[in-house]
Amino acid sequence: MPRILVTDAITLGDARYPDIEVFDRPGIARAELLEVIGDFDGLITRSRTQVDETLLRAAHRLTVIGRGGVGVDNIDLDAASRRGIVVLNAPEANTTSAAELAIALLFAAARGVARSDRSIRTGGWDRAYLGRELTGARLGIVGLGRIGSLVAQRSAGLGMLPSAYDPFVTRQRAEELGVTLFERLDALLERTDVLTVHTPLNDETRGMIGAPELALMPRGGIVVNAARGGIVDERALVAALDSGQVRAAGIDVFAQEPPPADHPLLAREDVVMSAHLGANTVEAQARVGAEILERTALALLGDLSRGAVNAPALAPQVVKALGRYLELGEALGRVVSQLTPGRVRELAVRCEGSFREPPEPIKVAVAKGFLESILDEPPNYINAVAIAKERGVQVRFEEAPASGGYRRQVTVLASGSGPTTEVAGTVLGDLPRIVAIDGYPIEIRPEGTMLICTNYDRPGAIGKVGTILGDAGVNISAMQLSRVGDDGLAMFALTLDQVPPEPVLELLQSLSDVIHSLRTVRL
Repeated sequence: MPRILVTDAITLGDARYPDIEVFDRPGIARAELLEVIGDFDGLITRSRTQVDETLLRAAHRLTVIGRGGVGVDNIDLDAASRRGIVVLNAPEANTTSAAELAIALLFAAARGVARSDRSIRTGGWDRAYLGRELTGARLGIVGLGRIGSLVAQRSAGLGMLPSAYDPFVTRQRAEELGVTLFERLDALLERTDVLTVHTPLNDETRGMIGAPELALMPRGGIVVNAARGGIVDERALVAALDSGQVRAAGIDVFAQEPPPADHPLLAREDVVMSAHLGANTVEAQARVGAEILERTALALLGDLSRGAVNAPALAPQVVKALGRYLELGEALGRVVSQLTPGRVRELAVRCEGSFREPPEPIKVAVAKGFLESILDEPPNYINAVAIAKERGVQVRFEEAPASGGYRRQVTVLASGSGPTTEVAGTVLGDLPRIVAIDGYPIEIRPEGTMLICTNYDRPGAIGKVGTILGDAGVNISAMQLSRVGDDGLAMFALTLDQVPPEPVLELLQSLSDVIHSLRTVRL
C-alpha cells in the first residue's frame, strides 16, 4: 500500500483514501526526515521542508511530492524530474482569498482605515479625514488571470468600472468578464483611478509600475499590490505619495520580506499594509490541504491530471527518445516569448528530420517554455497547449524532411501583432543549441542572460558593446557571430554571467550608429 508522509502543518480535511496510508508528522526534524523518507512513496509539504538533492537521494521509493499552495521554491524541480518524481501543487485553493484581500486593501486605502485605527489607539479622534468612494471609480487591473478575473467580477458588483491590461488574454475573455481590455499599459493607466496588479514576478514585470507609470494615472489615485513584491517600484511609490500623485496605497507584499525597520512605507499614514496574507484564510487553508492530499493520492494511483508542475504526461520511452529535444523545445519557447514584440497569436513549431519517436510532444514543450514567464503557476506538459489556447495563442505543429545542415532541427515561429520571430535549434553533443535567429545562422547554447544584437557591418561594433559591458563589470562568457544578411546587417549573440544594470542596457541602446537592435533574453 502506498504511503504518504506529511511533514508540515496543513489541514488535510476529512477525506480518506482506503488504498493509501497517510502519516501526519508536521514539524519533523531534518535528521529524522532523512532517516525515514526512504520508506515513503509520497511526500506532502508546505514551505518549511526543503526538498533538495540530499533529501531526494535518500527518498528511494518517492514518486510524488505534493506542495500545499502555489509556489514550489522549496523543491528542487530539476532533481525531482531527473528521478522521475512528479511534483504537484494546489494553485486554485487560495484564489478567492487572494482576490478578497485585494478588494479589502482597496477599501481600506480609500477610506483611511489604518490611519484612523492608529489615531484612535493613541488617543486621537480625527474626524476631519475625507476618504473617497469606490462606486463609479475606474479600476485598472494589470494581469487578468485567475485572481485578477475574480477581482474584476467583484469590483463590478461594487459599482466600479473595471478595465485591464494583459497581453495574453483574448478580447472575448475580457468581454465575458465585463472588462474593458487595453492593448497598452500606458493607455490603461491614463484611465485608472484605482490600480491593482495581479501578475507573476519575473524579469518582464519587475518594476513594471514605476515612476513613469504612476505619473500617467490621474492625480490622487490609489495603488494596491497584493500579488508579488517588486512589481510596484517601492521607491517610486513613496515619491508619488509624497507628491500627492498617489493618494493612498494598500500593500500586502514587499520586495524584501519582512521589510527592514527603516523602510519608508512603514511610517506612512496613507499606506495600509498586511504581511503577505493573500492565502491566509481558514477556508483557503482547508481547501489547500484537502486538494493536495487528493491530488497526491490520485497521482500515486496513476492519475496525473490535476496539479502537476513537472509531469511529462508522456510514455517513458517517448521521454527517453526525445528528452533533449523536449528540453530544446522549452528553451526555444522561452526565447521567442522574450524576443517577440507585441501580442503573440500563433506559435508554429516545425520539426525537420527523422526522430526516434514522433516529435509532436516537442510542440507541447515549446508552449510550456513560452508560457513560463507569463503565468503565476508553472505550466506543464498536460495543460500547456490548452492554457495557450485559452490565452489566445494557437500552437501549430508540422513535420518536414531535413533541409539544412542538421539531421534534426526544431524551428519556432512566433507571430501576432508585431513582426514574426523565428528561432531554430538542434541538439549537438547531447546539448541543446540555438542555430538560427530571424534567419541569421548563429550557434549558441540557450543559457544564462543573452544579448541578441543586430549591427551595421562596420568595424568596432562588437568592441564598443564589449567595452561598455566590461566597464560595468559584466563578464562575457560566450560570443557567436553570424554572416552579413542581404540588408547589410549582421548579428552577434553574447552570453553574460549576470544581467546588465538598466543604465548599461540604455547606454547600449543609444549606440545607434553601430547597433540596429538589441534584445535581452533571460533563461
